[in-house]
Amino acid sequence: MTRPHAKPALALAAATLVAGGVLTGCSGSDAAHDDDQHAWQNAQVNAVSRATAAAGVAAATSMTSGGTLETVALDLSTGKKLWSSPATMVGRLPGMGVQAPATVETGAGQAVVVAVDPAKAGAGSAGNSATGSAGDSAGKSKATLVARDARTGRQRWTRPVESTFGPQRCGPYVCLSENTALSSARVVVLEPQTGKTLWNLPGIAEVEWSDPTRVVMLRLASHPVLEAHSLKNGKVIWQLPIEQALGPGVDLSGGWAFGSTGDNLVGYVAPYTNPQTKQTSTFGLFSVQLNDGVVDWMRPSVVRVYPSGNPAFAPVVRPVDEQGQYGGFARLDGETGRVLGQITPTQVPGSGWWLAFPNAMDKLGFLKRGAPGSAFDLTTGEPTPVKGASGWSFCVTDPKPLSLTGMTPGFYSIAALCEFDLATGRRISSSTPPPAWFTGSQNGWRLWRDEKGALHAVNDGTATTPGMYG
Repeated sequence: MTRPHAKPALALAAATLVAGGVLTGCSGSDAAHDDDQHAWQNAQVNAVSRATAAAGVAAATSMTSGGTLETVALDLSTGKKLWSSPATMVGRLPGMGVQAPATVETGAGQAVVVAVDPAKAGAGSAGNSATGSAGDSAGKSKATLVARDARTGRQRWTRPVESTFGPQRCGPYVCLSENTALSSARVVVLEPQTGKTLWNLPGIAEVEWSDPTRVVMLRLASHPVLEAHSLKNGKVIWQLPIEQALGPGVDLSGGWAFGSTGDNLVGYVAPYTNPQTKQTSTFGLFSVQLNDGVVDWMRPSVVRVYPSGNPAFAPVVRPVDEQGQYGGFARLDGETGRVLGQITPTQVPGSGWWLAFPNAMDKLGFLKRGAPGSAFDLTTGEPTPVKGASGWSFCVTDPKPLSLTGMTPGFYSIAALCEFDLATGRRISSSTPPPAWFTGSQNGWRLWRDEKGALHAVNDGTATTPGMYG
């Protein structure tokens, strides 16, 4: 069975390149931090999802020693654990990775953390329910969507769940794909303080971008469509069939990723080879204007490489010809799609290497574990000395799937990066945070997990940008 809605950074990288580490774990204290650097680390969690943050609280999905999931909330300024609650996944596909909780501001410096809890035995929806009309959740409830006060963990409202890809923040609201395993699948937009349904959209869709008044969703179908809606009433603002941007034959089974750093939304659709027909689907990068959905630029027939930045911020790609042969490597400008630097196919070393990039991503390193590698200047395309050169790459190249209890197998932790000496192929032990192109940044805060699942954060004033995972 294929995984029809897998994201590329998780579907393509996860199967072979996920799980890993960045920094050494902290002591047994709840949170260790450096006041001078505004940094902290918490090794008492085992984060397996990316982290979300709002109103001074960070939240992530963590795995317990017993193989169950829990939602954890941490104080963003100190890393201190505020509360935790059991979590589960019902209907999420392994290639999408473990869902993160949605953290949504509610005003006056407050926020809610919205996550999927296991259904309580013998119970329908829990108290303080905000399910809207009786038809809001078709089928038998297998879990419960619960909104909690971000800082105290106090329950605010609940909603029964049959199957879902998980909640997402969409502007000031909560977007939830529900009944994803049924013909009644839809996306509902919920008021974060009460859980009241504001409007809904038939079918399955994922939030790719939002601001206080608009949301752009990717509608998952045999002919996928990007669609912008007014958050106030759900009115369609614009629509863009993905095939209009990249050409006919798009299949989301290979995965996708989106990101934005300005007025444009940059999308990537990965290739998928149909096992029956042996035909490879249409793939590549494209950019659309957020105000009207007009295609700004496109780069068909390129694959995104891992690790690398978000498609909208420091994307690195390889072209693929009609015979399926890979070309060299190119760093693109996410704003314009122009090539900022590249190396040719003849410069690519034989085999047994993994990509590694420095903080500035101005060089491309070919890392060989335990052996000398090579490096190239991405601006000039010329070889550069590897002595004294380092690069960030996946810590583990043969990850093991998570041993989750009572859930669909095949999920992996969000990947982590380690720094390597390119001259020796050995890991560098240091407390240097991973690059911003990997972690992303939100209001100056950068959050990431290490190979043991500990959460780390640093507030270094980095401009708000998307990371590798969005």
